[in-house]
Amino acid sequence: MSCSTEAHEPAPRPDAAATCSAPVVSNQPDTHDALLEVVDKHARSHYSRPVSAHQRACFARLDQRVREHGGPVILDSGCGVGESTVAIAACFPDHLVIGIDKSATRIDQALKRAPSSRAMIARGDCIDIWRLAVEAHWPVTHHYLLYPNPWPKAKHLKRRWHGHPVFPALIRLGGRLELRTNWLIYAREFELAVSRFDIATTPAAILAPGTALTPFERKYRASGHPLYRLTCSLPAATRTLTGDRG
Repeated sequence: MSCSTEAHEPAPRPDAAATCSAPVVSNQPDTHDALLEVVDKHARSHYSRPVSAHQRACFARLDQRVREHGGPVILDSGCGVGESTVAIAACFPDHLVIGIDKSATRIDQALKRAPSSRAMIARGDCIDIWRLAVEAHWPVTHHYLLYPNPWPKAKHLKRRWHGHPVFPALIRLGGRLELRTNWLIYAREFELAVSRFDIATTPAAILAPGTALTPFERKYRASGHPLYRLTCSLPAATRTLTGDRG
């Protein structure tokens, strides 16, 4: 399934088909000094960016399928070429797995994988789809964020998922969240951001060898990068900041 959108294309990322990949380079030696201030500000604010008609139409198609399915939903956000979406669907036969990506090129490749009836691939903007899914009370049991763009420059903190105003919506989606990244600082920041909602995570740990879920994971392994995995269970409608509790 492909949903048209006017959303701008994501920043260019390395070619996943390349035989090797350089490690993440950043002018930020540790977790960002402003991280907690940014997370707290977004948690106390309502993110009201308008949702375009194209995004609403995309969501309406997804929502119809979710309601027809009538069962648990898994999100594969930033699914790229859909390899992970198909693999996840094979592991969860009773779930509807929805892969979302903004790139028309990657989604075109994903659709060629002929997903099963339990997997959907959609071109959409996670920023909008997540917020609408929260409003629609989707029964999300698992949420995968596999190798999101790290935006490694310090000035780009607010472009990382945990520094973006949409982060509280990601938390409110609920489910078991799994993040994978090849930049340890990203994993540590994500863990700190989640903790502000009084939610425990497993500490970021080296991902054990196994079958790669995405082309990026395969390329990073071949390049000798350490890969990190972080998981946490997000209760639906979690809204309270740790610091707000008397």
